Amino acid sequence: MLTHRTIALFLCASTFALCQGQRAEQLLAQNPCSSKVTCSDCIRTPSCAWCFAADFNGPRCFNPAMEGQDVVGKCDEAYIFNPDSRRSIDPLYNRELSRAKSRMGISYEESSSSSAGSYGAGAYGGGGGAAGAGDNLVQIKPQKVQMKLRMNEMHKLTFAYSQAQDYPVDLYYLMDLSRSMQNDKEKLSTLGTLLSSTMKNITSNFRIGFGSFVDKLVMPYVSTVPKNLISPCEGCAAPYGFRNQMSLSMDTDFFNEAVARADVSGNLDAPEGGFDAIMQAVVCRSEIGWRDKARRLLVFSTDAGFHYAGDGKLGGIVQPNDGECHMQDNSYTHSTIQDYPSISQINLKVKKNAINVIFAVTAEQISVYEQLSKHIEGSSSGILSNDSGNVVDLVRDQYNKITSTVEMKDTASDAVQIVYYSSCLGPKDSIMQTNKCDGLKVGDVVEFTAEITLKECPKDPRQWKQIFEISPVGVSENMTVELEMICDCPCEHPGHHAYNDSPLVCNGQGISACGVCVCNPGRFGKACECSAHGGVSIEQERGCRPTNASSGPLCSNRGTCICGVCECHKMEDLSKVISGPFCECDNFTCDMNKGLLCSGPDHGECVCGKCSCRPEYTGPACQCLKDTTPCRSPENGEICSGNGKCVCGQCVCNVDDERHYSGKFCEKCPTCPGRCQEFKDCVLCEVHARGPMFNPDATPHCGNCTLFPTVEEGKIEANESRNEHLCSFYDDEDCLYVFVYSYNETQHLVVRAQKERECPRKVFILGIVLGVIAAIVLVGLALLMLWKMVTTIHDRREFARFEKERMMAKWDTGENPIYKQATSTFKNPTYAGK
Repeated sequence: MLTHRTIALFLCASTFALCQGQRAEQLLAQNPCSSKVTCSDCIRTPSCAWCFAADFNGPRCFNPAMEGQDVVGKCDEAYIFNPDSRRSIDPLYNRELSRAKSRMGISYEESSSSSAGSYGAGAYGGGGGAAGAGDNLVQIKPQKVQMKLRMNEMHKLTFAYSQAQDYPVDLYYLMDLSRSMQNDKEKLSTLGTLLSSTMKNITSNFRIGFGSFVDKLVMPYVSTVPKNLISPCEGCAAPYGFRNQMSLSMDTDFFNEAVARADVSGNLDAPEGGFDAIMQAVVCRSEIGWRDKARRLLVFSTDAGFHYAGDGKLGGIVQPNDGECHMQDNSYTHSTIQDYPSISQINLKVKKNAINVIFAVTAEQISVYEQLSKHIEGSSSGILSNDSGNVVDLVRDQYNKITSTVEMKDTASDAVQIVYYSSCLGPKDSIMQTNKCDGLKVGDVVEFTAEITLKECPKDPRQWKQIFEISPVGVSENMTVELEMICDCPCEHPGHHAYNDSPLVCNGQGISACGVCVCNPGRFGKACECSAHGGVSIEQERGCRPTNASSGPLCSNRGTCICGVCECHKMEDLSKVISGPFCECDNFTCDMNKGLLCSGPDHGECVCGKCSCRPEYTGPACQCLKDTTPCRSPENGEICSGNGKCVCGQCVCNVDDERHYSGKFCEKCPTCPGRCQEFKDCVLCEVHARGPMFNPDATPHCGNCTLFPTVEEGKIEANESRNEHLCSFYDDEDCLYVFVYSYNETQHLVVRAQKERECPRKVFILGIVLGVIAAIVLVGLALLMLWKMVTTIHDRREFARFEKERMMAKWDTGENPIYKQATSTFKNPTYAGK
């Protein structure tokens, strides 16, 4: 009896332990925090917090949303480390935008009630009048932000941009002075004053400079015959690579003189050395005279193509371009030493120095430079006339094109992801993902929201503090972001009260940090009591089972139990990881959809054998959208028109023996009567003034009909894009009348009816009979006339043939010997004719 009771108790205890173990495994799969064993790993997991109390025995890494009350009851809040991502703005670096007034004439300063330190969704001021110098103008707000971010947590940062009025402009005109540009140079020398006056209509603080280029002084680009190095053509100056003819200045008269004084030269091949000139004009800031607070324009004028990196090898120049300034006495000194720069080098330097390049080229070359401008940030291209006579209009138009567009860029590292959103000049609620806005004017304020996410913590702790800039393309102003990455815990560093490196802790084999032992190499265990070279006891094996019992698989059969700690197996595919204190978790056994784990990284990720979906997705494989908006019918606002279910953002329509719904919103039902039958009598009455509802003696004539259909000329058809339903019926005169009905955005019924009915044509029976009789009579008369004509023609032909034969007879009646005349003739001999 006692033996049976003991066995029964043992079986009950085993069953309870097994159930508890399964429940623990389920909790571990749902909570990724429980698998983190160090404070650093814990806070790098979203929504996880760490308890660093020394005497705490529960799971130190926990999810406050799931198990917060349980842990707080055991761990004092003072020992819980759960940092939040946050930002702060120094009022000194939150200056108002210069002349930032909206098109409606309302200053943001008038409508702002937020302090500078609490700048958020649109609280920024209008600022006073723009100062005369660019240093006092503000085009982006705020100017500096301090941020602290946890890994995989997104933080929103809102900032504003406005193009300041009278902002300084530096324009450097870089011209190809090969012989083919002779006419262009002469024309430009007369347009300097006009160009300056035109730009001064845009800004009073305008400076202009001039530089020229030809090509490298080596074969096969330039003839190296001694006399050709002096004068390659009649009236030409000696060739050169790049020359700064005039640094940026407000003296337009000197610009005209500099252009007129510059002599043309010549080279051999068609492409020119323009890339050398662009590189030096961009990076030699002090020599050219670029200002820090100014919009910088580089006008590149040529009628030929360009050499780029690698072409220098034809002339024996193999040293790559270093992207540095090499100017002496206003001339490029490394033309024959360094290769041409590459397109990517030009783009890098243009971005770094915030310069807008305008390619003013002839019509023959415009297609090439349009392709080039796609690879150089902030650049544009325009067609230059044969003598550069339109350069003033071209520069003005390209400047307006550049300044009417703002495009945000950043210098963040790969560890930081930034996504931009803005409504541009549209309504505030029409926000879309974009970093570019068009159609801006001076004073227009554009608000951007940057969603900043720390994707990973760099391996080098020195990179946990970074500074990057967010700035408009081609504008020297920027917003500096000082980012501090929260990648570890303060209690993991000396000086914190939860840090102890005394030899009395952790069996002298490690240090105590954040309440746990960080063991020396070769040691492990809760108190570093285990050695990598030692064995495992039965007591230690219990630490490798979720149930903490003596039965069950060690380390979920996916790891090795070493001194009570599971060391999980390594997979051949390094992207597949087994983790967790009992090796119960992995990132590769989750549900798949279309061959992708958790439907791909855009939908979710595999955490501890279960898909952790993005907020907008759901389902075992994160394959379904939570949002049911795509399933709502525009007719009645119901999900799938009330005729189906929304599954993964698509309607699955109901189907039975009598009704078979179809369509995007299950709004179609070929076997259903719809509402056509309901509306037909009212439409017949209101549109065609007939039918059972029509009463000419009553007012109104159609009783309770209130459809008020829109009557249209011509044949009417249903528009499927507006979910219109086509209805057609025959009235008592067998006339077909047609109408359609639909629902507008406010779910009001809209009926369109065809004005004219389609009636069958009436048949005139008597007319048909008389017509047939008349036709028979006419046909008979026609046949008689035809017979008469045929017989007459035949008779005449016979008579004519008879006459012809008679006339052709050969015999004569006087020669017949038998024939004797009926009369006789006698002559009187005595008659003498008297």
